[in-house]
Amino acid sequence: MAARRAETGQGKGSGEAHTVPGVHAWHMAELIGRWGITAEELLGPLGLTAAELSEPSSRISIDTLQRIIERARALSGEPGLGYYLGLQMRISAHGYLGFAAMTASTVREALELASRFAPTRSTAVELRLEERDEHAYLVIGENASFGSAQDVVIISLLVGIWRIGNSLTGKELAGDAELAFPEPVYAARLAGQLPGRLRFSQPAHRLVFDRKVLDLPLTLADPDALRVARDQCERELDRLGYQRGFVARVRAVLGARERELPSLEQIAEELGTSARTLKRKLADEGSAYSTLVDEVQAARAVGLMRSDLSVDEIADRLGYSDSANFTRAFRRWTGKTPRAFRSGGT
Repeated sequence: MAARRAETGQGKGSGEAHTVPGVHAWHMAELIGRWGITAEELLGPLGLTAAELSEPSSRISIDTLQRIIERARALSGEPGLGYYLGLQMRISAHGYLGFAAMTASTVREALELASRFAPTRSTAVELRLEERDEHAYLVIGENASFGSAQDVVIISLLVGIWRIGNSLTGKELAGDAELAFPEPVYAARLAGQLPGRLRFSQPAHRLVFDRKVLDLPLTLADPDALRVARDQCERELDRLGYQRGFVARVRAVLGARERELPSLEQIAEELGTSARTLKRKLADEGSAYSTLVDEVQAARAVGLMRSDLSVDEIADRLGYSDSANFTRAFRRWTGKTPRAFRSGGT
């Protein structure tokens, strides 16, 4: 069967070529039915069938995805298929990752889960959540070239994430979308379907929105279901070779948080283990939770000291009760006070 003959490796985790779940191509076959085109017309000449692509284990290469998209454009006469594909995106298409995000407690937790476990769906793209001042940014990085289909892939992701966010919060979320490629000729015609602005030729692909959105609760939050889904995602990362040990896993979780870092007990629960086991695993790898927290805080502090934020603002950003406590910690990390660090141009 053609869909299963495609490369099945996950890319940088396994050393093989990047692939994507076949279900996304199946959704394209569903979409162009609006233009009176059957799945057989779209997929048949490529040696694919809708039944094969809809199987949970089905995967296709990036090259196959590109050919499907270009054929769909030619048959439908609609170059802006990415908008329509994003508008019909369903969280159920993302397997256990989608289930984990759906049952998270807040938008922030859902996006942190999506960023962390994105490789379980495909290594062709990566997600990264950033927070600065009053804004939050969900950045989409490309690890593979989508060629002429880049606009469809990236626009469908951005629009789809926005639509899923609306569904999970029960609210119409506002924000802007920035894209790194030049403006397509069809963009002005379809941009009105989104609540915010579209900006092209930007440094990165990303959604830009109010930071307060991250704290919105999700309507389907379910801690028990989340634990099951997260465990499945962890196992998949292990299978793909992404988990090198508990030190790497703890660093990944800490790196996704900003102000209030989780306690040892909280992070153990998130990793699906007990606090005692986590302590032992970290010790076996020559580390400790307090050491890892210190490393993360030190790296963040040095990075923020190169920004325009004041020392008081940096202390608050890192969760310190006052700048004096932060200054003592910073001296311990670097051997310098924050003022000396800045004046030295380090």
